[in-house]
Amino acid sequence: MKFSRALLTAAAMAAVLPAGSAYAADDDAPGPGVAEYVALGDSWAADATLSQITTAFTPANCVQSAHNYAKQVAAALAVPVFRDATCGGAVTANMTAEQSGPLGTNPPQFDRLTAATDLVTLEIGGNDADLAATVQTCVTPDPAATPCLDKMVVGGVDQMSLNIARARTRVVDTVRGIQARSPHARILLLDYFEGIGLTGGCFPTIPISDPDAIWLGSKLLELHTMLGQVASTTGVEFVDTYDGSAGHDACRPVGTRWVEGLVPFSGNPVGLAVPFHPNQLGADYQARRVLEVLGAS
Repeated sequence: MKFSRALLTAAAMAAVLPAGSAYAADDDAPGPGVAEYVALGDSWAADATLSQITTAFTPANCVQSAHNYAKQVAAALAVPVFRDATCGGAVTANMTAEQSGPLGTNPPQFDRLTAATDLVTLEIGGNDADLAATVQTCVTPDPAATPCLDKMVVGGVDQMSLNIARARTRVVDTVRGIQARSPHARILLLDYFEGIGLTGGCFPTIPISDPDAIWLGSKLLELHTMLGQVASTTGVEFVDTYDGSAGHDACRPVGTRWVEGLVPFSGNPVGLAVPFHPNQLGADYQARRVLEVLGAS
């Protein structure tokens, strides 16, 4: 996802932790005995925010939340060594290539992995398929218009479905890269939960027509299915956040929705938000699902 200069300025002003600081874990918390945990992924793994950014692990332009799911998991497991490489806008190429922005450079995410790493969470693929950027192009003042369907489905061929299929190979390669660098790690691959429902939108609250909203919802489901297939192919554990998230999409009221809509303001927590990304309730849900898979909930 690309961030405007105004959002990046807000990100810099909103940073809540100094660069290089350690994340405090709960020393009394139970857990499966994880010694070194590394979190990898994009803005949905960073739980991108503009109100509770931390620069403890990444530069401010990564808009990484001080309370994203990875940090919650690290605290719950009392992990002694934790590194959070997640960064807004990341694609699979950023596992081995740095990601630069006006407020700093995030080194290749794989640089945080070591032979001693024994837990890795990974959430990636949405930007490789160009789904995040496509959501913005669906916005329209006309409730009958279908700019996304008109652009992405031509001659009966759905370009986004092709993008998701191509992204599958890249995610498989990413998992193989983790396995090579951290051969003893337990690897958990997360999907993206239901940010847009399958039955329509909520125009004009979110100015996307029902046909385009239904199409976007179906692409999130395709992405979920693809990532589940990657987990099966590579032999890693799949954290299914999609099933169980219905009824918490961006059209729901504050306190119910787990992902924000177009207006860059959240009620959980109250403050600036990144549109179409998890709020704190969404991050908390992701953390619960990871801990359930780990048997530590």
